[in-house]
Amino acid sequence: MGKHARRRQSRLGARVATATGTLAVVLSAGVGSASAAGKSTGTPMTAAAALDDMAQAPHQAAALDVPPAPGQLTLPAPTGRYRVGTVDLHLRDSKRMDPWVPGQQRELMVSLWYPATHTSQYPAARLPVSQQVLPGGVTLPTTAGHTGAPVARKAGKLPVVLYSPGGRGSRASGTALVQDLASRGYLVVTIDHTHDTNDVVFPDGRHEMSMLAPGTKSRDLIDVRAADAHFVIDQLAKIARGHNPDVERKLLPHGLTDAVSTKHIGMFGASLGGGSVAAAMDADSRIDAGVNLDGQLFGSSEHKRLDRPYMFFSSEHHNRNTDGSWARLWKNLHGERLDLKLRGSGHNSFTDAQAMVPQAPGAFGMAPEIMQQALGTIDPNRSIEVQRTYVAAFFDKHLRHRHSHLLDGPSRHYPEVDFVR
Repeated sequence: MGKHARRRQSRLGARVATATGTLAVVLSAGVGSASAAGKSTGTPMTAAAALDDMAQAPHQAAALDVPPAPGQLTLPAPTGRYRVGTVDLHLRDSKRMDPWVPGQQRELMVSLWYPATHTSQYPAARLPVSQQVLPGGVTLPTTAGHTGAPVARKAGKLPVVLYSPGGRGSRASGTALVQDLASRGYLVVTIDHTHDTNDVVFPDGRHEMSMLAPGTKSRDLIDVRAADAHFVIDQLAKIARGHNPDVERKLLPHGLTDAVSTKHIGMFGASLGGGSVAAAMDADSRIDAGVNLDGQLFGSSEHKRLDRPYMFFSSEHHNRNTDGSWARLWKNLHGERLDLKLRGSGHNSFTDAQAMVPQAPGAFGMAPEIMQQALGTIDPNRSIEVQRTYVAAFFDKHLRHRHSHLLDGPSRHYPEVDFVR
């Protein structure tokens, strides 16, 4: 590469970082701690680490329970058979101090997404972020979830899937995938990692901001996220036993206690959240299967044997041939292992940025070349459809024992997906 080309690429990368930082303010999913921390680990930076995180067809967008207002962004409607309920819970770990703020017990905000019934009687939920209106008066989407709606009894026992967002990432940043899994019969729990996430709003109105010191190492962030996941699973087990772990004793959705099944648990995440999955699986044997959406790994987990199913799902220019951390973990995977690549995608394709930014690039401060760098060239609706299909197929196979041939190799129905051998 010539000198001028390198300079242009460097300027473009900086502009991508700035634009992705705008997403951090809105979705709390942008460049941040993992990028800076990656430098202090001595691990070569990948495009995924450097960008560390941030409607389908019109008739599907119209299928949302609340029609979008003028200037309101939309997320693709879920594709499963069930309508969706959601509830936010405030959890406190009395046995663990917060690693980032001395003198505080560890507190988390999580959202539960699940198959629901009688949803018309319950309000449609907004994304659980503090900033709902973007520059130009553009508003964030109404989700497909209905706050506090009863659990659909006909869905039976619900396998659990945990979701961890990207660096500085909000639990809201993967909602397109999360609410789709819920509509297919899963209980999906999205986690805000307090003081790692940019802004976590608690029920008393308190805002807990990112408190990471300069030079914080990604491996330390990942260790804390693994401990958070372990704690959240413990709280789900309490719900299954008839207890309410919410600090304010919020009324739980009717039927939730009978529906939670901690016998079948999966975990997935994007960027740093994806990079945290292996560590969480190592720390908690109750997690049966994991999916890493384009996240570089840091710390010891890439060197440890993992004998449970694990799937890498990467953007166009990131897989185990370009990321040493992926190559090292690959050698230590002794359950089913998959390395998939989504052609035409960018690092931020695995967040809700894929759906929302193309609808209003100016509201996110995204020029066309920056948007292409972050999101790739793939059609946004198709990108989300493919991700939903493969993530669901993986968890269906390993949490519900519903095998399909989709994971056996390349499919003529999804030519965008490469199986990296």
